[in-house]
Amino acid sequence: MAECVNDSDAESAINYGDYVVLKRGDVFKSVQVENKKKVIFEKQWFFLDNAVGQLYGTMFEIEAGGSLKPKAVKRAGDSLDSKEAGQDNRHIVDDGRSQKLTRDDIETLKEQGLKGQEIVQQLIDNSTTFKDKTEFAQAKYIKKKKKKYESDITVLKPSTRLLAMMYHGREPGKICHLRYDTLAQILTLGNIHAGSKIIVFETCAGLVLGSVMERMGGFGSVIQMYPGGGPTRAGMESFGFPSHFHETLHEFPLCKVNALLAGTLDLSEKDTDSQANGSRIGGSDSSQETSGVSEEKNSEPQSMEVSVDPQEEMKRAEREKLREQRAQEKKVKMEEKRKKLASAAALLEGRNADGLVIASRFHPCPVLMGLLKFVAPSRPFVVYCQYREPLIECYTKLREQGGAISLRLTDSWLRHYQVLPNRTHPVLLMSGGGGYLLSGTTVATDAAKARNQHKSEEPAAKRLKLDEISSSCDSSAKAISVV
Repeated sequence: MAECVNDSDAESAINYGDYVVLKRGDVFKSVQVENKKKVIFEKQWFFLDNAVGQLYGTMFEIEAGGSLKPKAVKRAGDSLDSKEAGQDNRHIVDDGRSQKLTRDDIETLKEQGLKGQEIVQQLIDNSTTFKDKTEFAQAKYIKKKKKKYESDITVLKPSTRLLAMMYHGREPGKICHLRYDTLAQILTLGNIHAGSKIIVFETCAGLVLGSVMERMGGFGSVIQMYPGGGPTRAGMESFGFPSHFHETLHEFPLCKVNALLAGTLDLSEKDTDSQANGSRIGGSDSSQETSGVSEEKNSEPQSMEVSVDPQEEMKRAEREKLREQRAQEKKVKMEEKRKKLASAAALLEGRNADGLVIASRFHPCPVLMGLLKFVAPSRPFVVYCQYREPLIECYTKLREQGGAISLRLTDSWLRHYQVLPNRTHPVLLMSGGGGYLLSGTTVATDAAKARNQHKSEEPAAKRLKLDEISSSCDSSAKAISVV
């Protein structure tokens, strides 16, 4: 695949520590390349050590012992298509007796070292109804057996499309059933590009966050708003971004948005509380230990008070050292968290974000109304929801409140087609829906209020003009009557 190979050979080669996407048929899996790490994929286990140094997009074959071997390019003479074919399948009866090989025979062939292609050829030769099937039925049979017995793995470079297809195919509930075409619409409607400042609130395992960071290319700022105790970034880490990408990522808790808007955010309050809790916990632990030591001393005979065991003294010193080390590490982590919170708050205080992206399992209306205040005028925003009713409520609220124009509530529809000679048709099994999107553009609320006031004053001016005309008409009528 050309899209999975970079221009530089050094960048396109697989190395230890890289995140890769494994593909077998229509199934994907994201793993990290580690030394002698067993990977289980589609009921098969193997090691990725032999893939190191190879190019992305290389197809490997699983050999005995779990080692990978680059697969040779398929030649024209290696095809398994049969030249003999029947006219139709009306006389073929699926009674389970058409295949001469049993399960034990196939296992024996595997033990003998036969590869997947050779096993498929044996199945074709021992099938009594294969030659009577039509050409299309034979191709379908070969494709089915290849998927079952051929162990080919393709190693690809992670991308938004591959990871979105992987999550939607394996665990759609983790990403709120966000389909990859809907994700593409989010990136387009949100005008995600390099050098912009984007606010992202999502509960899709970090997939939307990683997609935004990939589109920005490591330039700009991404502020992740997260609920709960900390952000979720499993999907973002699967992209395998370099270190300078992570420097553009900031995080801010959703529970502190109201305090930031009101100007009452205290960055040191949580730290002092945490330190007080830590000191309280540490004090209780030390008091318990000292009480335990005192009880031991009291329970011990008086002869032990004179001679102290050096091993107990050494263990006590180690515990004290470990406790101080943990307290120091906790203090460093709290300081780093405070600095990250301060940097994210500084970015949000300007209220000049270039875009807003929301894709969450929570009700989007209160989140949207709160986060729109950080977006600059004439900037796009997009909200994803699996259901339509919450977005209708957001649409109505924005129309009543103002501050947004070009509101659109859309539903993307995707259909796959099988494109083959003489049998092109839509795929029967497909996704029923890809969710709903609410998009729009922000405007300055002061200008909107002034425009509304100006419109409300226009009818009064027209009435005044009509009164003047009527008074002038009355005066002219009186003058005529006098004459």
